[in-house]
Amino acid sequence: MTVSFDVLLWDVDGTLLDFLAAEDISIRSLFHDFKIGECTDEMISRYSQINASYWKKLEKGEMTRAEILVKRFETFFEEIGAQGVDCLAFDRAYQKRLGETVVFRDDSYQLVSFLKGRIPQYAVSNGTVVAQTGKLTKSGLINLFDGVFLSEHLGCEKPSALFFDKVFASIPAVDRERVLIVGDSLSSDILGAKNAGIQSCWYNPFHAANQSNITPDFEIDNLQSIPKLIGIENN
Repeated sequence: MTVSFDVLLWDVDGTLLDFLAAEDISIRSLFHDFKIGECTDEMISRYSQINASYWKKLEKGEMTRAEILVKRFETFFEEIGAQGVDCLAFDRAYQKRLGETVVFRDDSYQLVSFLKGRIPQYAVSNGTVVAQTGKLTKSGLINLFDGVFLSEHLGCEKPSALFFDKVFASIPAVDRERVLIVGDSLSSDILGAKNAGIQSCWYNPFHAANQSNITPDFEIDNLQSIPKLIGIENN
């Protein structure tokens, strides 16, 4: 049965944009810039694990944003034996480089462009202002959204109910029962939807097993499934 929605919330990293691809490109280029040496596939994989673990701490309120942004690189460089790296400078350069690196998922630009004017669309992200502003601008997505909500600006992160309260305070006359968020993170986007009283769609392109107790309302493996899901014909 087709379900109609009035508002569509998009996660950015890992959903509309391929964050892991951008991460790989950015880290490798900065290894060169900072003269750290060779950056192997194993190093990239390990950094991704470390980074994800620290963002989980942010979601749970266990660490601040300022702490995790530097700590992730301190932990990473210590593990790989890279000495003398200015982690604060590396992080600042990394955020800027991420903002310059755009890799779309599932023709997401064309999809958001198609939906523009058919349903209000908003970006909701825990990414840093520097990185997200850069990539949304370079990608052109910023011109397609009806609004962009970044946790760094709001002062709270997904999955907190307060994050969504602040989002909906800026969206006129929204019925939360007719709002859908699309995101790749169970612990951020899908749990956030539960906390906010809205419906959720888990974007799961790699068919990962859901080993949590967080249950999405819908699950897709390709973003092009969204128009049909929200009741809009895509001819």
